[in-house]
Amino acid sequence: MKDGSVLEMRGIHKRFPGVHALQGVDFTLRKGEIHALMGENGAGKSTLIKVLTGVYSKDEGQIFLEGNDKAIAIRSPQEAQRLGISTVYQEITLCPNLSVAENMYIGRTENIYQNWRKINSDTDKILKSLGIPANATQQLGSCSIAVQQMVAIARAVDMECKVLILDEPTSSLDEQEVAKLFKLMRDLRAKGVGIIFVTHFLDQVYEVCDRITVMRDGKLVGEYPIKDLPRVQLVSKMLGKELDDMADIRGDQPAYEKGDNTVPVLEAEGLVSDAGIKPFDFHINKGEVNGFTGLLGSGRSECVRAIFGADRVTGGKVKMNGKSVKISKPIDAMKNGIGYLPEDRKIDGIVGELSVRENIILAQQVLKGFFKPFSKSEQYKIADEYIKLLSIKTASADTPIKSLSGGNQQKVILARWLFTHPEYLILDEPTRGIDIGTKIDIQKLVLKLASEGMSVTFISSELDEMLRTCSRLVVMRDRKMVGELSGEDLNQSKVMNTIAGGDK
Repeated sequence: MKDGSVLEMRGIHKRFPGVHALQGVDFTLRKGEIHALMGENGAGKSTLIKVLTGVYSKDEGQIFLEGNDKAIAIRSPQEAQRLGISTVYQEITLCPNLSVAENMYIGRTENIYQNWRKINSDTDKILKSLGIPANATQQLGSCSIAVQQMVAIARAVDMECKVLILDEPTSSLDEQEVAKLFKLMRDLRAKGVGIIFVTHFLDQVYEVCDRITVMRDGKLVGEYPIKDLPRVQLVSKMLGKELDDMADIRGDQPAYEKGDNTVPVLEAEGLVSDAGIKPFDFHINKGEVNGFTGLLGSGRSECVRAIFGADRVTGGKVKMNGKSVKISKPIDAMKNGIGYLPEDRKIDGIVGELSVRENIILAQQVLKGFFKPFSKSEQYKIADEYIKLLSIKTASADTPIKSLSGGNQQKVILARWLFTHPEYLILDEPTRGIDIGTKIDIQKLVLKLASEGMSVTFISSELDEMLRTCSRLVVMRDRKMVGELSGEDLNQSKVMNTIAGGDK
């Protein structure tokens, strides 16, 4: 055990069918420090946290607490709490219809209803000691999200937690609320609590954390003091890209030329939704492939969801081909010639119980109206055409889409939108979780569609895929646009420096 450590995880392995999610991961947390756990989607952060909190059992490895040489076994979240390991999640897990005091003590004592005066008094003392602006008797749901987060932290602290895990606690908070939360975190650090801070906000990591552990693809990349890891190096380690890799991997895709006087196909000004992104401006020209890039949680998906009306739009203006349009819901976007392949095909894309044929015609049927259905013969003709066009591997057009592989499901959703003949097509993570051959097919199709005059916005977590496909990139960080790159600036080094915000 290392001196001053409150937690050590050594050689942690976790396997699921077909996936080695954690591969010999080490993690050390010291008393009185705030330690960032960083990594992109699929890095293994959540799995490591779930092993630590007893949600998952580890396959191999050891866990030590408070300098003890004897490894411990954590078999359940309740056992983790008894050992002093508490978690506050992004989604508040308390009961908003109960009072603050009831939330503080529920599940902790059988006598909760026998001494209200003492319970309320003790709660007020805890809240005051931590500087939390709430009182014991008020309903939790009447508090802001930030205060609810703080109450959840206060509950953990009062249960004498030694390790506090904060999983994306700032995702729903404004700047003032984040400042209050950070003050509470610093106060807890001063009292000796070890805090694991899971976040995607780079600025917040460098504002409040002491050390950083980076994970990628289920493996430990490294552990670094905050002062020894410049932001651009952190981005490089998270993405697995070397900064000196300046090779042009965009092939023959022509560079986007600034100063084009043609009217944009779509132009957004000051667009904002209730998903928490800052107001943004955006445009795309005819036959252009552009993209939104940034780390997971940067706001790239929220931007395109606002453009499509998938999230509630709360401000801004949109023009199509120079004419003002109102897009407040997806059907408005569809009627204006916009198609959208969503990030999560299983939740927002496929209709699992329907056939390949029915999934392909779905969007166009919505536009046409359900009282004007396509005939069966038309449906088969359409489905067969797109199955052939996109080389969809399916036994027949009547095969349930849920029976297809992930890559072929993605092709069916792509066919659905191509059948609407959109002027502007948004593809959010169209190649995630599919084989390399299908990825290349989709990339080639995107460039072919652009060469035929379609405008395409392409989003991918794989930076080299973005560079290969796009001629212009909008760079996102902490839910706001921080740069736009094209031409000679479109390379890995420039993108990662812009994501990181540069290093002084």
